[in-house]
Amino acid sequence: MKGDDFSVHSLSLDSLSLTEHEHPHEVVLEDEADTEARVSELKHIRQDLSTEELYLQACKLVGVVPVRYFLRNLGCATINLNHHGLGPLGGKALAIALVTDMHTMTLELADNFLLAEGARYLMEMLRANFTVQNLDLSDNHLQSAGAECVAKMLLENISIKSLKLAGNKFAEDDAKWFADAFSSNYRVKELDLSHNQFCGRGGEHLGQMIANNDGIEVLDLSWNHLRMKGAVAFCAGLKVNTTLKHLDLSWNGFGNEGALALGEALKFNNTLVHLDLNNNRITDEGASLLCKGLEANDTLRVLQLAYNSLTVEGALTLINVVKNTPKTAIEEINICNVLVNENFVQLLELICQEHPSLEVQYGGVGGFIAKKPRKRIDPMKVIQDYLDQRKLRLWDFFRNIDKDGTMHVPVVDFRKAVQQSSIPLERFQIEELIQRLDRDRTGIVDYRGLADTRKQMMRDHRRQLRKVESRQKKEKQKSDRILKTFESAVEAVTPRSSMIISPGAAKEDSSGPQHFSATPLSSWHHIIMSNSSRYSVNNMSSEHVHLPMIGNPSRSPDMRSYSQPNLFASIPKPSTNKPTSARGLHSTSNPSVASSKLSPTANLTRSRPALNTEPTSKAKVKGKKKKTKKRKEKV
Repeated sequence: MKGDDFSVHSLSLDSLSLTEHEHPHEVVLEDEADTEARVSELKHIRQDLSTEELYLQACKLVGVVPVRYFLRNLGCATINLNHHGLGPLGGKALAIALVTDMHTMTLELADNFLLAEGARYLMEMLRANFTVQNLDLSDNHLQSAGAECVAKMLLENISIKSLKLAGNKFAEDDAKWFADAFSSNYRVKELDLSHNQFCGRGGEHLGQMIANNDGIEVLDLSWNHLRMKGAVAFCAGLKVNTTLKHLDLSWNGFGNEGALALGEALKFNNTLVHLDLNNNRITDEGASLLCKGLEANDTLRVLQLAYNSLTVEGALTLINVVKNTPKTAIEEINICNVLVNENFVQLLELICQEHPSLEVQYGGVGGFIAKKPRKRIDPMKVIQDYLDQRKLRLWDFFRNIDKDGTMHVPVVDFRKAVQQSSIPLERFQIEELIQRLDRDRTGIVDYRGLADTRKQMMRDHRRQLRKVESRQKKEKQKSDRILKTFESAVEAVTPRSSMIISPGAAKEDSSGPQHFSATPLSSWHHIIMSNSSRYSVNNMSSEHVHLPMIGNPSRSPDMRSYSQPNLFASIPKPSTNKPTSARGLHSTSNPSVASSKLSPTANLTRSRPALNTEPTSKAKVKGKKKKTKKRKEKV
């Protein structure tokens, strides 16, 4: 290693000077004069200084104990320094030693309390070292500052293929750093962001990340907080993703809402092979919604749904999808906590004859489908229905035993009359009816109570219908709201034809292609609905400017010009080097026409005059009416 190399790399022996401290963990070991003298001495070391000697000198200067395991494994392709307690300064010494290393391809540094400071040193090293391909920085308390350092390194590094960042206390807004980094980094194939704190906005940014990225094949997001809007936004990005094969979403609480959005994504995603949804609060209803997507999917092979709130009914729904979908690719279903019944086992054996590669893991035989108890029919209602069908009155039925018409008959005669009639009442129902009509046990039945039964019956029937209608209406509104939010999120994460973009995307950046960033889900549905209700085709000019419908990204530029016209003053034309091979995207057959439609200035010139045409025409009409009135007065 030559002395001139120290001025080339931003992290070199020059950076060992402790005259200026940026972190409280750094301790001054010597005075400034001694430190500067030692650094100047290190600059004139021999040209053949080995990595071991460089590491020992760095440890001596920063004041840390050298890791003997690292020294013993120098020159190996894999160096495992997990749980060694390096700390920020130990990470600094390690980074200096690895700047020019040409042997280490896998570097494991999990659980070393590196903090953001240590991560900064390592990221500086990775800007010069292009040998390391697999990096594990899990459980190092990197937090937001560390996320920023890693993301900036990914914009320059061209060698990292596997990156593990689990358990670093990343907040949901930190996901934006990764969304921006992976919009241009397509070399990382495996990414682990599990055991962090990504929530609603984190799901939006992560959905944007997988929508814009064409490199990640394995993504681990387990043990986060992706649910409700965050889950829906992430599934929107999954719909247009074209590279992801292995996705771990376990322990996130997706719920039935996330299962609905995930089912919609699976209808279009044609690359995902392994999907882990263990412990996501999915019920039988959510499994049914997920299966609607599986009916149209022909690539997913492994589906894990263990430790959800599934019963035999949900298990039957899952295997029936395999039975009724000839093109399905499912080979493994994991519902290891579900107790099934004999019907499930028999059906599974029949399905395995047609799909011999199918393997279903279940908890055992002993489950059952919970049947609702048969509703007890009111005997008074039975008598009323009997009389209504035959168009009889109460007195007509009991006149043989109530000749006086007082509507009071002995219990014995009442019981005998009901038993001898063709009224479908069982013995216990007759006794229940007698107890209700003879509450004081006088031995006389007052059957006038039957007259009020009809009114009460009609009131109960109407009340029950209102409850059913209200429940169905709420369920439909909920599913429609989720689907609208999902389609809006798809429009926002679609790279080439995004309908709504954030103001930050309007800045010109000559360093690379423009990528759209996600808009908060709280405003997606509001913007689309407000624009669709405010403007209609009839209000436009004669140029026939059609408003786009939800889920049609090919017409989105028109909507953009109406909803946010002031954002497009300085936006360049979107780059065409981004592939659009994802299923569900609409593409134009003529590139020149497509580029003209995506031109924001063209949309502005078309839309602004169109919004003012109607008021002027009305003004002219009013003027004509006034003139005609004056003429009539003259006549």
